[in-house]
Amino acid sequence: MESFDVIVVGLGHAGCEAALACARMGLSTLGLTLRADRIAMMSCNPAIGGTAKGHLVRELDALGGEMAFAADQAGTHFVTLNASKGPAVRATRVLCERDAYAETMQRTVAAQPGLRVAEGEVASLVADGGQVRGVVLQDGREFSARAVVMTTGTFLQALMHVGEEKSVGGRLGDAAATGMSKSLRSLGFTLGRFKTGTPARLLKDSIDWSRCEVQPGEVTPRPFSLRTPRSPFPLRAQLHCAITHTTPATHTILRDNLHASPLFQGEIVGRGPRYCPSLEDKVVRFAQRQRHTVFLEPEGERSPLVYPAGLSTSMPAEVQLQFLRSIPGLEAVEVARYGYAVEYDYAPPTQLHATLETKAVRGLYFAGQLNGTSGYEEAAFQGLLAGINAGLQVQGAPPLVLGRHEAHGAVLLDELVTRGVDEPFRMLTSRSEHRLTLREGNAEFRLRAHGARVGLVSPAQAAVTAERAAQVRGELARLEAARLLTKLKRTEVTYASLAAEDPQRPALPAEVCAEVEVEVKYAGYVRMAQTSWNRRSDTHDAWKIPSGFRFREVRGLGAEAVEKLEQAQPDTVGHARRISGLTPAAVSLLLIALRRST
Repeated sequence: MESFDVIVVGLGHAGCEAALACARMGLSTLGLTLRADRIAMMSCNPAIGGTAKGHLVRELDALGGEMAFAADQAGTHFVTLNASKGPAVRATRVLCERDAYAETMQRTVAAQPGLRVAEGEVASLVADGGQVRGVVLQDGREFSARAVVMTTGTFLQALMHVGEEKSVGGRLGDAAATGMSKSLRSLGFTLGRFKTGTPARLLKDSIDWSRCEVQPGEVTPRPFSLRTPRSPFPLRAQLHCAITHTTPATHTILRDNLHASPLFQGEIVGRGPRYCPSLEDKVVRFAQRQRHTVFLEPEGERSPLVYPAGLSTSMPAEVQLQFLRSIPGLEAVEVARYGYAVEYDYAPPTQLHATLETKAVRGLYFAGQLNGTSGYEEAAFQGLLAGINAGLQVQGAPPLVLGRHEAHGAVLLDELVTRGVDEPFRMLTSRSEHRLTLREGNAEFRLRAHGARVGLVSPAQAAVTAERAAQVRGELARLEAARLLTKLKRTEVTYASLAAEDPQRPALPAEVCAEVEVEVKYAGYVRMAQTSWNRRSDTHDAWKIPSGFRFREVRGLGAEAVEKLEQAQPDTVGHARRISGLTPAAVSLLLIALRRST
């Protein structure tokens, strides 16, 4: 029997981060995967980042993770979402050449000293006296370890649906993991059932792009990773995406065929992600909508495929082709692979400590979709933290548990382990009460020192961040001494526009200048928001919510929050605050409405 310090089961987005972290911390690490050529595959959309997700990726990068760097190497379309809004919600999204992203990560994994990759399906975990001891594979091989990180994705007891057709598999072309669920239950874990889905893949040359709205990327994008040189950048030819929309005819086709949908016929029992529902689900839930946006995203310069974001479905193939051809630009579209839904087992994350170690078995960690989350970015951040904490435990060092004020990733983990999930969890900036200070631009200042402490950030990298932080502090002090700070707080004044009356201004990097301006303009808002939040948290939990209160009439409250409040019917604000998935922003809106009603 071979022995390792840490075993990582599964090498998707969570598993790669966990395995690389452990190996880089100097631990002998074994990464187990069903197929080595499928490591880090982008099973759904070919993009990294997005609203809140971009924050997670920058935080992961600041801690010493790999996802941002791989995205830079494979990026073909960079864009900043919410660019017209405040810096706190601006987020980077990178469309990647799908195969290139996986190949980049596979090379990184293969070249990492101390990390060995082996193919095989884990049949069971070995534990003794409440401590994990290793794993047994289906072919009988056994490996021992002092810690095990489970990152099984959508593969546990996975079942794929296309209309009435069912097949066993975690994604198209891959088998399911059929033994681990039984093993986990035997160790005392509770499992649930979720589902996810993906749209058809379209042949690029069969699309009439002239009937779609072209969406170019940024001309001079900023790299996602701190490790990526700013020049030359970007590294690949940049591609255009496009937008089209469903039509009333599309919706009619779907409604007329709901009898063939496994989702509406009860064949799929697992609950799907609220923020990425299937098209048939959207058409039923939002019956008043005349159209839904479709984003046509090329899967790479060398790929003949296009990913139609917004069209996830498990309808029969013939229905998929019919509704696709009712969409402008897709009238003659050809399909390379039809969409499908996947059901899989997950483990409710309230069974975990804040470190992502399980409460039932010491040394056993869960990360990624196994914990009921959705998205590459949420999975990767969990994988990194689970890997770090597994490594620290093996080393006998204190764990890394970030506070909610330090990172959106910390909010993600805290929400999972304290509140649990009742649907696939997606990170949102509104989930954080400290969202004004948890910006993409200051992730390195918040987290780089943590990465250095655990050994994932080199002294040289940490020194660069320390120097930039010192430059920000120094420039803020200089502006105040020059009596320019107050002027910069004005909405119409920018840091650049002050240059004419600031002859002593030092030459500073662009990212430092940007952070100085944001710090000045946001300072007042941050103080007010934090004071308000603390006051509300301390004094308003006992505030009574009248019987029959009409949550739907609360101005600004989203449909998800209304649904959760109406289902729970909380008696007090404190009760409402503890509802799983109800964001701090929603609680604030509820408080405002209650104050107005008294």
